[in-house]
Amino acid sequence: MKPTTARQSDQPLSTAEIIAVGTELLTPFRSDTNSLFLTAGLNELGIVVRRKSIVGDRVDDLAAAVQSALGRVELLVICGGLGPTEDDLTRETVARVLDRPLSENPAIVARLQARFARRGWTMPANNRRQARVPAGAVALDNPRGTAPGLWMEHLGRVIVLLPGPPRELEPMFTGLVQGRLAAQATSRRLYRRVLRVAGRGESHVEERAQPVYERWRRAEPGVETTVLASPGLVELHLSTRADSEPAAAAVLDGATGELAETLGDDLFSTDGRSLPEVVGALLARERLRVAVGESCTGGLVMARLVDVPGSSGYVEAGIVAYSNAVKRAVLGVPPGVLEAHGAVSEAVALAMADGARRVGGADLGVGVTGVAGPGGGTDAKPVGTVCIAVAGPGTAEVATTVRLPGDRAMVRGQAARIALDLLRRALLRGCGGT
Repeated sequence: MKPTTARQSDQPLSTAEIIAVGTELLTPFRSDTNSLFLTAGLNELGIVVRRKSIVGDRVDDLAAAVQSALGRVELLVICGGLGPTEDDLTRETVARVLDRPLSENPAIVARLQARFARRGWTMPANNRRQARVPAGAVALDNPRGTAPGLWMEHLGRVIVLLPGPPRELEPMFTGLVQGRLAAQATSRRLYRRVLRVAGRGESHVEERAQPVYERWRRAEPGVETTVLASPGLVELHLSTRADSEPAAAAVLDGATGELAETLGDDLFSTDGRSLPEVVGALLARERLRVAVGESCTGGLVMARLVDVPGSSGYVEAGIVAYSNAVKRAVLGVPPGVLEAHGAVSEAVALAMADGARRVGGADLGVGVTGVAGPGGGTDAKPVGTVCIAVAGPGTAEVATTVRLPGDRAMVRGQAARIALDLLRRALLRGCGGT
């Protein structure tokens, strides 16, 4: 390849790849967080990251990764491997791939020497290698470290080399790279919306929603959908390209509206709000207050409710009633109910919910009781069995029993989420109204 100092393409930057360099990132002791930061920054410019990879400190491996990436995307961002040691080979490897000679930049050497001198040190000789710049490259100043970044343009591609430490990479990208990229990026920005679904597994959501987002994917402008799933929660990430935010909103509103109609009450958020935030907004809107009686969740339901700012306006009380004695003495669970149904039962969960409501002087009560494990399960009520209830005035009450997979932490976390979702659904049905 022959070197060039400018892009030879009118094609705007719209796709990117990120390569993180460092053998340490291929061990259990270091993780690549830079790619998350870079992806967010690139997406703001309408540049979609098509691939991320981690490459160890081997010249041949990195050269192959760089060569391959330049055949796929318009922008390649490489982070790491710009230090002064023998295993920092990024600039040399990229220069080899682009067939560009390296030469020492006296201005960079002077800045490095001054940096060491300010600390009363003499610059080690090996730091001079950080001043080597490929022909035609623009050096990017690094006030927080010794490794300057590099900006290169080559055969219609942009290659950016950034230092690996986040405290150096982030200000360099924000201050010196993002503006340069914006000038060459597509005018059609990338806009996203996050929809959240509770009470359904990933496959169930996919079965119902796939015809909708497949239709929108084929539309013009299209909507791309990414599905993310965790226990008890499914997220649909919708994205589209548009010249303006209003234009994007019109497209995303249309797709969101169809998905809302398809998913019904299972869809609890179309604006990125969390389940506790949505529940809190419903309680505040209806001017209702809630109290919680918990056993196996040990206060997690209450904790998630009060994580939301302003929750003092609708949260009244939380009682962790772990033992049967406390269930009876504090929450007023009738001994006969405990004896007849056992502590892990819908009847006890309802009694706990009603007791929490009465003790707290609240409009609504939530009760949770179960077997979080790893011990304590039986054939009839194995580990992961959790009973959850919501009680309101009069006969306004609902209860459910679930069997949850996972270890103790997973069972407790899922149970808390299901309890909040049961409360949300009760509020939608008018439970707790006067």
